[in-house]
Amino acid sequence: MQFLRRIGLILLWLAAPVVAFAAANKNDPYLVPLRGGGNIALVAASIMIVIVLLRRGRWRSIAGKLLVILWCLPPLLMSAAHLKFELRKHDVLAVSAAEARQLGPHFMVGYSSFPDVARLAEQGLIGGVYVTRHNIRGRTIEALRAEIAALQDKRRAAGLPPLVVAADQEGGIVGHLAPPLTKLPALATLTGLAPDEQQAKAEEFGRIHGRELAGLGVNLNLAPVLDLKPLQRRNRLDFHTLIGQRAIATDPVVVSTIASAYVRGLEGSGVGATLKHFPGIGRVRTDTHHFSASLNTPVKELEATDWLPFREVLSHSRSALMVGHVTLTAVDSDRAASHSKRVVDGIIRGKWGYQGMVMTDDLVMGAIYQNDVCKAVVEAINAGVDLLLVAYDGAQFYRVFACALEGSRQGRLDAAMLHASAARLERGFPNAQARATPGVISIARQN
Repeated sequence: MQFLRRIGLILLWLAAPVVAFAAANKNDPYLVPLRGGGNIALVAASIMIVIVLLRRGRWRSIAGKLLVILWCLPPLLMSAAHLKFELRKHDVLAVSAAEARQLGPHFMVGYSSFPDVARLAEQGLIGGVYVTRHNIRGRTIEALRAEIAALQDKRRAAGLPPLVVAADQEGGIVGHLAPPLTKLPALATLTGLAPDEQQAKAEEFGRIHGRELAGLGVNLNLAPVLDLKPLQRRNRLDFHTLIGQRAIATDPVVVSTIASAYVRGLEGSGVGATLKHFPGIGRVRTDTHHFSASLNTPVKELEATDWLPFREVLSHSRSALMVGHVTLTAVDSDRAASHSKRVVDGIIRGKWGYQGMVMTDDLVMGAIYQNDVCKAVVEAINAGVDLLLVAYDGAQFYRVFACALEGSRQGRLDAAMLHASAARLERGFPNAQARATPGVISIARQN
């Protein structure tokens, strides 16, 4: 029994700093599973441990006092973290109408709480929402459809343009609304077909996705993936990118053929496509969901291979372009492509002449969020990015928006870039069209 008590004390000593760290960082994206009931359980357990330690007389010794104090920390640290979050949220919700109009259209947010996202939509603090599996879990498709419609109604009542409503339906392992929507195989499964069959089937996949998404009220699909399929085996630390299972093919011509047909089907059903993840992550073995990553390939080689599908599909579609969080070292070795002016304004806007909608990959991914997220937000806006995506953990929107707000108030945002971006967003989602055809987005492109 004495041995078990010693083991128990050792475990309490080891667990106390871990629990305190989790409490202090309760708002971190990595601790999303602890939100709500998990946080309550953690605080309740800490209080119970303190009570047990006091009843057993641990307060009499110096070591016992220290252990009690350690277990008093989690509730205090969690309260402080929650207060910090609420204060930041209050500051964001209290912005002026002018600041909301200037910055809000550039943010797309995932959400768990409908009242929270409805308030953001009504105040013009966001330009779009992202719906995924947790928005449909345990609910009917009709309930989500009604929720999206309610958000658009609130926008109309506030005199604001309709929201961009995005989902992630690639097919294969990424189909976050399937079921209840149709679960389609990955586009890569079409590579063994004859070219005509490839196009016919890919266009059919696009029509199915488009029809079902449009019926739900979604007007932008974050697909297709245009990264070239990697030749090497998957890195064992790649838990979420899994591009080898998502990419279409190693041959850029095959990727272009299948992706173009898929986009035609999607756009023909009234839903916009998003080409991802420029500048290409097929050559990158690091998972940017968790780590910073570099693409060290020379630009000339990328132009002749990886970038061909992007340029080809953009040349005859209205697709948006998603920029990933890899560092294109040959162009800008100091920052990820998603917030590099040399990449976005220099290559995509300048060299390619693309004037459609450019968006970031999720800013909650570790490659950005675990570094200087405020620097990335300001630089992305100044680079000419139109939409900043906050998808996995929508609660981080308040931090990300606060970064942009601080940059604006300190005069660090490029007014000309903001104005040009606002014009692109307005051209890309005209109010007249949105009223005439609810749930449809047209992403304009100029060359």
